[in-house]
Amino acid sequence: MTPQKILFGDNQFFGVNHMSEEKARSQSMKFRDTASIMRVLDDAYDAGIKVFMCTTYDRVGEIAGIVKNNPQRYPDFEFYPCMPYAHKYANSVGEVGIIKTLKNFSPSGVMNTLVRGAVSVVTEDISKMMQLLVDTEMKKFEGVKTPVIFLQNVVTDLLLGLKFYDMLGDYHKYIQDKFGAEAGFITMNLPLLLRVLNEQGIKNPIVCANINKIGFRMCGGIEEYKKVIAQGNSRVIAMSVLASGAIPPKEAIEWVCNIEGLDSIVFGASSAANINNTKSLIDELWNL
Repeated sequence: MTPQKILFGDNQFFGVNHMSEEKARSQSMKFRDTASIMRVLDDAYDAGIKVFMCTTYDRVGEIAGIVKNNPQRYPDFEFYPCMPYAHKYANSVGEVGIIKTLKNFSPSGVMNTLVRGAVSVVTEDISKMMQLLVDTEMKKFEGVKTPVIFLQNVVTDLLLGLKFYDMLGDYHKYIQDKFGAEAGFITMNLPLLLRVLNEQGIKNPIVCANINKIGFRMCGGIEEYKKVIAQGNSRVIAMSVLASGAIPPKEAIEWVCNIEGLDSIVFGASSAANINNTKSLIDELWNL
């Protein structure tokens, strides 16, 4: 499958802004409850953006429930989960320890968690732990469409750095076999990741990476990114195209839409006006 051309992201909903802590706090206050998030998602859906690319934080389960229970309102709504939600696990381990964290987040009972966790330790099979965490996160999305399931860059890039390349292949296979979906990978090092995925036998992978005019969080540099995207052997989604507000929207969108071979763009916004303006600009530049 080919990801849709325009995807809606979620950073604005839980206070993430890499350039401004004040703006992040303001956004976090604005979206304190699920209803306020749904109003913006409704605006995006009504504008023709049918995919919500989201971190697996707690409230996304409530959002998935609303979509599941209103099929006539959201017949084409798709989720692209991005996991793991690392802050949740890190906070829990710090508060209650690793064993209790596994108990708390197990999707299938304490005993199963302990058995699978013990097997992981004894055999040093990290893949078993990966499968456990994926199963846990995916519980939130039962009954809704999840055609692509992403591995967050905090894990993708850690595995790249440690040269645990087989784990990326294991993740790809598990997502395909268990959920009948495609695995996606988020990274801050697109050139290296594409090379590794190719070595793992993953053809035409779906990869999401920062792609913006100032090279913000683009390890390897703008020209190398353009080169690997133009090769056409991957499906690349551009995120952080505004570099967290460092680039004016029109300038940022015009630049990224001119990259040869780019498949999709994901962006976040907190108002109907901004959603419609950004989508209209992308539609015009890509002749959608």
